Parts: sequence; structure tokens; C-alpha cells
Amino acid sequence: MAAAAVDNAMEVVPALVEEAAPEAAGLSCLVNLPGEVLEYILCSGSLTAADIGRVSSTCRRLREVCQSSGKVWKEQFRVRWPSLMKHYSPTDYVNWLEEYKVRQKAGLEARKIVASFSKRFFSEHVPCNGFSDIENLEGPEIFFEDELVCILNMEGRKALTWKYYAKKILYYLRQQKILNNLKAFLQQPDDYESYLEGAVYIDQYCNPLSDISLKDIQAQIDSIVELVCKTLRGINSRHPSLAFKAGESSMIMEIELQSQVLDAMNYVLYDQLKFKGNRMDYYNALNLYMHQVLIRRTGIPISMSLLYLTIARQLGVPLEPVNFPSHFLLRWCQGAEGATLDIFDYIYIDAFGKGKQLTVKECEYLIGQHVTAALYGVVNVKKVLQRMVGNLLSLGKREGIDQSYQLLRDSLDLYLAMYPDQVQLLLLQARLYFHLGIWPEKSFCLVLKVLDILQHIQTLDPGQHGAVGYLVQHTLEHIERKKEEVGVEVKLRSDEKHRDVCYSIGLIMKHKRYGYNCVIYGWDPTCMMGHEWIRNMNVHSLPHGHHQPFYNVLVEDGSCRYAAQENLEYNVEPQEISHPDVGRYFSEFTGTHYIPNAELEIRYPEDLEFVYETVQNIYSAKKENIDE
Repeated sequence: MAAAAVDNAMEVVPALVEEAAPEAAGLSCLVNLPGEVLEYILCSGSLTAADIGRVSSTCRRLREVCQSSGKVWKEQFRVRWPSLMKHYSPTDYVNWLEEYKVRQKAGLEARKIVASFSKRFFSEHVPCNGFSDIENLEGPEIFFEDELVCILNMEGRKALTWKYYAKKILYYLRQQKILNNLKAFLQQPDDYESYLEGAVYIDQYCNPLSDISLKDIQAQIDSIVELVCKTLRGINSRHPSLAFKAGESSMIMEIELQSQVLDAMNYVLYDQLKFKGNRMDYYNALNLYMHQVLIRRTGIPISMSLLYLTIARQLGVPLEPVNFPSHFLLRWCQGAEGATLDIFDYIYIDAFGKGKQLTVKECEYLIGQHVTAALYGVVNVKKVLQRMVGNLLSLGKREGIDQSYQLLRDSLDLYLAMYPDQVQLLLLQARLYFHLGIWPEKSFCLVLKVLDILQHIQTLDPGQHGAVGYLVQHTLEHIERKKEEVGVEVKLRSDEKHRDVCYSIGLIMKHKRYGYNCVIYGWDPTCMMGHEWIRNMNVHSLPHGHHQPFYNVLVEDGSCRYAAQENLEYNVEPQEISHPDVGRYFSEFTGTHYIPNAELEIRYPEDLEFVYETVQNIYSAKKENIDE
């Protein structure tokens, strides 16, 4: 009977929404129902926020049920934006109607800004002065971020340009927040030893779009600690570590008891869970990200040591980090408390090497050289983070296939956040931005940033005058060239000088020689690169040399290349090109080709019609052959 009553009442609601008349026959039936039943009906999911607004205006009874802080509007908010609910405490008073309005407004503002970015920044590789609009937005930042995530999660192969810029904006916002948190973390006193927290900030900064939190990583480590305790219970059922409560920081002083903990740790980490040092792929940035170390169960000496250190300290073993050259280690004190100790009073632990315990002499054998006693000393959190970021910096210098040098930029940001007056790194950052600034179609604002960095270098070290002067001169020359540039260059296929161009933007191609798949995002009637590039790429060896059309292509490996027409052919089995810049140029992938966004179409207004003809001729003919 109750179910039937609810069903009947749910049929009344739409009528009320349409008529909104207090004298309607169904109204008295509805308002006489218990409040819990009314809330259940209105929270059923069949009504929109607009419906709830109209229902609540029909009479006092329904207005009370739909009060702004009640279940009805909370459910509307939850259904619309479920990921935001984690930010609210069950005990807090929340005006859900007002939150709904603010979130709705933030979403509209976010979409407005994202939609404007393509037109404003199409010719710039990374917008850096356009974020002022975002920084000045009213309302909670989490609402704006949530809308950006909603855009990124839109289904299908459409809205690629929206997703491209939403990703860039979200990347920027989260990195700014993380960097501010890291700087505050670095202001902690030297005895603040949360090595894991610092490592997680580095992880978050380099992976701002991933869902990484100290809480989640700590929870995973806690689960490992539980396994160690289970093993430890088999070794010594009365071990004091077994009585530790979560969050407790007690330390065990007896060496034998500490040894039992380390034995249990080694068994769980290396035998049971199969953690190991990554010798096969040592120079991979993933080895330095703590969330990846836990997922992949592998890392390099410093990341494996931080994991080992964190677990050991939670179980009462006071291990300490040692910034040993070429191979990060931990040390375990064997001397009496309060005694004067030297390097021989410690055992050194190689977490990368399955927790192997080493003497001083064995440490030197490990790296193949003798080192001074100072290098066996303990280091603080900042020095540990410096080494982690230094490793990322070295890896960043190796990379650059996508011409954005993201890892190098991120690691420079992190290093300079810790040591802002490092002149050589500031020079490297200036050169990097200078390179990005003068690269074809890169951002003019990056060039201006170079000048800011150079001014800071000059203040710190006047002795760098020569290097600074060189960069300043070339930066200013580039600014002058940018001022002289005219508007958008439009290329018409019907133009006589373009008669030899065979392919169009958006087509999926295959390189005849190297076999890579790519999509065309630009073309020139002849090679427009300089003599040095033509010579280095051996273009003169081609049958048609540089006097043939050349195409800008996005390659599936993430690179951007400039390919001669004679080296390209149609891809008879077209597929999506996994390139980070696809959304910068295209709005949709149809399954056979990409559709240019408005900005790219302005530059090649006649290409789309040619693409349709090409696709019809090539892929329709292929389908007919298959049918036969």
C-alpha cells in the first residue's frame, strides 16, 4: 500500500509542476503525505532543479519540504556533482540551494573561459598570461576545478578543443596550489621530518591531473604496516611495536627488537609483496613518484628508501636518511644512546637492494669509490627533496620529444621553489623559455617571462653579464619581430601557388619510410625551414628535394614533425592519434579524419571540403571492395 501511495504521489508531482495551482485536485493529496514520503518522492531523481523550484513555489507545505538546507536540495546537488560531496562534513550546516546556485554559476564561468581560450591562445603553445581571468573568479576554486573535470570526462571523440584547454587550465590551477603548499611545507623547522609529505608534494606537482593525496598514500603504507605486524607477531608475539596505535611516534631503543622489525619488513616488502629496485628501467620518472612506487612496486634508491624509512619509523625503528653519492641509503644506529658516535657505529641499509645491511666498507664497494665521513651523515627533509628534484631535473634534460619540455619545466619550478637564487638554474630556465618563446607559433608571453628571469639573475650575480646580455639582446629582437608580424595567414587551396598540395588538414596519414601514423595540421607549398635544417635532414636527397609541399604533422609518439609530401600516404586504416596537442587544432575525430576547430579552419578555409571528398573516395571505395 505504501509503495502504491508513493507511485500515485509521483504521478501527481509532474501535474503540479505544470499547473502550479494550489486548488489542483492532486495538491491536497500530496501535501497531506508525511514529510519523509514527500522528501523521498522529491529525491527520486525524476525531477530537475527547475522542477524543484516550481514545486516549492506551489504552497507553504512544499516550500517547507524543499527548504534550502534540507534533503531535497542536498540530493539535487549530490546527483548533479557527486564528486564534490567529499568536501562537506555531515555535521556542517549547508545551504544546499545556495551551494547549487554558486556551483552552477562557477560552471557557466568555467565554460565561458574555456571556450575563449582557443581564439585567444591558438598561436601560443602554452598560455601563461591568460590565467588572470581564472585567478580573479569569484566563488570556491573547487567548483571551478570540478567543472573542468566534467569537461575532461565528456564522453566520445568530440569537444577535443574544450578538453585541451580545460586540461591546461586545470593543470595550472592545481600546480599553483601544490607549489604554495610546498613552499609552506618548506618553512617548517628543520626537525620537522615528514619526508613522505614532501615527496608527495613533488609527486602531485609533476602529476597534477592525477588523484594523488597524502592520505591515500599513507593508507596504502598503513596496509603494508599491518602485514609487517602480522609477520612480526609470528616472530615475537609480545613485540612492543604491536601495541602502537595509529599515528603514534614511539621509538624502540633495544637493537634486538629493532632488528626483528627490519626482518619482518624485509620479508613483507621483498618476498611477500615483491618490491624491488628498478634496474631495468632506472631512468624513468615514474620511479620517483611515490604513488607509482606503490602501484608498480619498484623504484630507485631514494624512493625505495623513503618508503622503507616511513614504515620503519611507524614501527618504532629510528632510521635516518643518508645522502650517499650515487646511491641513497638509510642508516641504523648500533651505538649506545648518548655516546659519541662515528660512521662505524651505524649499519647502512640499501632499500633498493632488498634491505641489505652494509658496513662502511661495503658502502664504498657499492659505488666503487672511497668517500669522506661527511657523506655518511644524516640529511634533513629539504636536502632529501633537493635530491629527488635533482633526479627529475636530470631526466627532464633528457626529454623533449613533444617540444614542451614539461618535466624539465616542472622540476625547475620545484628546485627554484626550494632554492630561488640558484643562478645556473635560473639561466637554464631563461634559456628554456627563450627556446619555447622563439619556437614557431609559441607563446609571446614566454618571451616576456625570459626578461623577468634575466633581470633576477643580473641582480643575484652581475658576473653573469655576458650570458644575460646575449639572451636579453635576442629576446628583445624577437619582441620586435613579433611586433612586425601581420595577422593570420590564410592558405587557399584554390590559389595557383598551392596547386601541388595533395593533402589537407585533418587527414590521417602514414609515413612511407618510418611507418608512423600522424594527422596533418598544417601545410606549406614548399619547404619553409632554413638551409641548416634542410641540410641536416638531408632533404636534397629526396627526388623532389625541398621544392614540394611539406606538412606539419602530429605523430602518434607525441612528436611534431615536418614531412615531405612524397613521404606521406593515406592511412587505409585510420585511427585516433594519441598526441597531447590534437585538441589544440581539432574539435572532433569522426573515425576516419579529424575536423579542424574554428581557429584552424580560418587558416585553411577550403581544406574541409577536400577532406570530405578524399574520405568519401578512399574509405567508401575500401568498404565496397570488402563487401564484394
